[in-house]
Amino acid sequence: MHASAAGLNRISLVCLPTLEQDDAIAFYEALGFHKRTDTPFGGGMRWIEMALPGDGAAIALAPPPPGRKVEPVNSGLTLECVDVDATHAALLARGVDVDAEVTRMGDPISPMFWFRDPSGHTLLVVEAPAA
Repeated sequence: MHASAAGLNRISLVCLPTLEQDDAIAFYEALGFHKRTDTPFGGGMRWIEMALPGDGAAIALAPPPPGRKVEPVNSGLTLECVDVDATHAALLARGVDVDAEVTRMGDPISPMFWFRDPSGHTLLVVEAPAA
């Protein structure tokens, strides 16, 4: 593995502040993620990492710092799929808060849609470019 000039070599986690961790675990498991880590740490809190099969990066569902509430954010997290229309329909059928329609901007931009997790964080789904 090669490192950048600053010594960085990969993206490991995207942290999403999450109060209702068990609800978030169930949500992400229903999307096909698996729980990679669920470790207690100070004050009864838990550090939880959810990952897709075969993917090295993960989503950390961590409690916010003490005294702070969870504010929904546009996470910037982008997930790829093979068929954006089928994925959109599947998430809609599961009751996931998805955009009403798939956005199509034309080549070279892949079709995409946004969805929200139980904490209100927004994630993006894009169709993987044809190889």
